[in-house]
Amino acid sequence: MGRAILLGHAGEYLNTSYLTPYLDSFQPNFTNGVNFAIIGSATLPKYVPFSLDVQVLQFKRFYNRSIQFKSKGQVDFENALYTIDIGQNDLSEAFNDLSYTEVVDKIPSFISEIKDAMWGINLVGGKNFWVHNTGPLGCLPQKLGTRKTNATDFDQFGCIKSLNEAAKLFNTKLNDLCQELRSQMKNSTIVYVDMYSIKYELIANSSSYGFKKPLMSCCGYGGEPYNYDSNITCRNKGFSLCEQGSEYISWDGVHYTEAANAIVASKIISTKYATPPLEFNYFCNKQVK
Repeated sequence: MGRAILLGHAGEYLNTSYLTPYLDSFQPNFTNGVNFAIIGSATLPKYVPFSLDVQVLQFKRFYNRSIQFKSKGQVDFENALYTIDIGQNDLSEAFNDLSYTEVVDKIPSFISEIKDAMWGINLVGGKNFWVHNTGPLGCLPQKLGTRKTNATDFDQFGCIKSLNEAAKLFNTKLNDLCQELRSQMKNSTIVYVDMYSIKYELIANSSSYGFKKPLMSCCGYGGEPYNYDSNITCRNKGFSLCEQGSEYISWDGVHYTEAANAIVASKIISTKYATPPLEFNYFCNKQVK
């Protein structure tokens, strides 16, 4: 639930097929798992397509339907790995209308929705969770190109400090939740992955990875410094496209390029940023023991 592109890279590492979207109506194949992530989804507001609680409802419907066909083949929800990557859109949307203090005050409500989602999965047998925290919001070209700022608002790498501080506060609360649930969910394994550190390090040391434009989108409008215009976004009439996407971290001002995602995925798999530091294939090996 949440972002899925990075899971594609992880699937390649495990030599497994990509996860099929839940809403795929053309001969879907869910034998290797299912992807409930939807672009633009958030934890709140509730009951809006496709908020986190709606994704959980979709999962429960999928679960119930699968159980009906259990006699025809193996359905193993207990040993499945449930990945959660959500929260960035909540923070991003909140900053469009609210002050820093007001955004921070809303963070517990975002975390509460994630907690409810994890318990909802656990109650039908799910016990293995892979939870990503959120990245440096203040480094996204979308935010850099649309917010009113002055020179003191930026850190040494050109990112907006207040947005990144809010992201870090969200991550602290999310880490606390993971620690809390480890003690409450019997026989569960909850891995917390520090995506913020992975992505911020990528931006801070972008040149060492071969990136020349760490804060500029490849696909967008407006040119330097961010190539982002909320009125002419990527693939809308008038947009421009960079010649070498491999030199950019940001694809469209929000999402990462394939080159950047490949590096992020490699760092996720390294276990350096995971708590506890379990390898991704731990859950595969666990099932066959």
